Amino acid sequence: MTSTTAKPLRADARRNRDAITAAARQVFETDGILAPIDGIATAAGVGNATLYRNFPTRDDLLAAVMDDSVHAVLDESRELESLPADDALHEWMARVTWQLRIWQNLPTCIASAIGDDESPVQDVCARLTARTDVFLQRARTQGSATDTASAEDVFELLTTLSWGVDRFGDDQEQARRRVRLATAGLFSR
Repeated sequence: MTSTTAKPLRADARRNRDAITAAARQVFETDGILAPIDGIATAAGVGNATLYRNFPTRDDLLAAVMDDSVHAVLDESRELESLPADDALHEWMARVTWQLRIWQNLPTCIASAIGDDESPVQDVCARLTARTDVFLQRARTQGSATDTASAEDVFELLTTLSWGVDRFGDDQEQARRRVRLATAGLFSR
């Protein structure tokens, strides 16, 4: 098996790429992820060709923008490892749900990407699902989590919940209650 190493980007190319992802994040926050791509290029101060050279598809751009958020969530999840297993799983599910609600229509794109092996968004979702599995397995072993659902099932449920949290305008505490209610069946007590 051979591995290829990506060439480091030139400084100007790195600046353009960073400008595009920053503009996309801002546009996604205000207009949702289905906002026109051309508007993102304009907001970044680059031409459409530069945007498409860096991100050939909307999913490529979405995955790049999601990647920063996912890294942060995964890094912050380390602190949950010191909690009792059930508490850690509850907290992880609340955090993932809260994070996925950040951009309008993100749950729809995630649902489409999960079954699309070509989508770069699937890789981002796979990392969240893998971390969900760690907390789920720990709660099964050390807590009261049942084996009624796979990590994939739980991640899909959290994606669905994030849509509801966004649409109902939940604050973080209401989102937490919604997650507890919807995931109660994962626990035997």
